[in-house]
Amino acid sequence: MTASLVEEILRLKRERNAAILAHNYQRPEIQDLADVVADSLKLARSATEIDAPIIVLCGVHFMAETAAIANPDKTVLIPDLNAGCSLAATIQAEDVRRWRAEHPDGIVVAYVNTSAAVKAEADYCCTSGNAVSVIRALPPDVPVLFLPDFFLGSYLKEITGREMDIWMGECHVHAGLTPDMVAAKRGEFPDAEFLVHPECGCVSNVVYAIGSGDIPSERCHILSTERMMARARSSPARRFVVATETGVLHRLRRENPEKEFYAVAEEAECEYMKMITLEKLRDSLRDLKYRVSVPPDIAAKARRAIDRMLAIQ
Repeated sequence: MTASLVEEILRLKRERNAAILAHNYQRPEIQDLADVVADSLKLARSATEIDAPIIVLCGVHFMAETAAIANPDKTVLIPDLNAGCSLAATIQAEDVRRWRAEHPDGIVVAYVNTSAAVKAEADYCCTSGNAVSVIRALPPDVPVLFLPDFFLGSYLKEITGREMDIWMGECHVHAGLTPDMVAAKRGEFPDAEFLVHPECGCVSNVVYAIGSGDIPSERCHILSTERMMARARSSPARRFVVATETGVLHRLRRENPEKEFYAVAEEAECEYMKMITLEKLRDSLRDLKYRVSVPPDIAAKARRAIDRMLAIQ
């Protein structure tokens, strides 16, 4: 069944002249069929660069919205409309407008894990891959709101030294990755290099441990999933412990078969990312569902913040 289903998906992809883009947290079988597997930033850039009239975004809804905003002349599909995001759900456009009313000269930086309506209220978007660069590019001495992830915001504040208001949102998967879990894995794998996503609940503790010398800086790196890939390829280490959603392990292992990768927590799995299956991908290509579109007025406002994100490396 699986082999014939894969053949059908590939046939439909050719017939539709479509491209499949998959996030690093997708199921292994989805990643294996994708034209591009990447983090949010690279997916957003790939959607604008790839020469295909139809993009099937295997990720969560805000990623498909971002692709649709950046590519108004392309058809953007998501195989399951219910693939949402617990982090994006923590903030609404009205929350941003309320902050702006109190800080009329302020700047709003929205993590890409937000709805199009929230992006439309922001000045800049960012991903975990370019968040530090975005914050450092801001003009000095103006109020800043970073939203919606508290752990990433706290990390950015510590790394850049920039005073900011930080929204109290969190990803339920990343928030569950605690300092105690990291400590336990350090004991279990004393020779391993640690790759930690900046959304994790353990990130402030890890930054402190690196700064105090408790964890050698060459043995622990706080990185987006895409930069985890680059680090795994270039590092002399043979064993890695990874603190993020476990879907990323498939690509790490596939690209580095001679190295070993372990999750900080095997249960760190996003139910929304795993909603997309081969059957749903096949149905999406066959029936051109589900099309993701953004109202033109919201898209026009959000595009400014997204374009700024894409312009900053």
